[in-house]
Amino acid sequence: VVLQCGADSLAGDRLGCFNLSLKGHAACVEYMKSFNVPLLILGGGGYTIRNVARCWANETGVLLDQKLSEEIPYNEYYEYYGPDFNLHITPSNMENHNTKKYIEDTKIELFECLSSLPKPSVQIKQVPHSTVDSKVEEKEGDPDVRISQADADKMVQDD
Repeated sequence: VVLQCGADSLAGDRLGCFNLSLKGHAACVEYMKSFNVPLLILGGGGYTIRNVARCWANETGVLLDQKLSEEIPYNEYYEYYGPDFNLHITPSNMENHNTKKYIEDTKIELFECLSSLPKPSVQIKQVPHSTVDSKVEEKEGDPDVRISQADADKMVQDD
């Protein structure tokens, strides 16, 4: 699953008009992580750079099951995170114009679109262990040591 985590949905973004907190944004990552499938997490979007950095740091912590400190440690860009110098941002009191009916209708339309997509044609399977001679594998263990051409030739499998 590829999950694009654009930070332009965060509160205070210069271009986006949403009002998500870092906790709300990270809850989406946590939800996708709960399916225990391979994830490729991408950044993107976000036009208030200090909040983009906060977001991606927080979501990296979520992905690694690491709780980050609320206080941003001192660094060469520390002044960008004022006046509070905290990880989490405070959402504004922006009014939510989305009615429950609108959200429900949108959700139904989305699920209808998703149900019409073709199913993947290949299932995920475990890759079998290598059938290569274990002596050759031992020589491959050190990335700073080249294997001989003879050993490399032994790794070629016949059709």
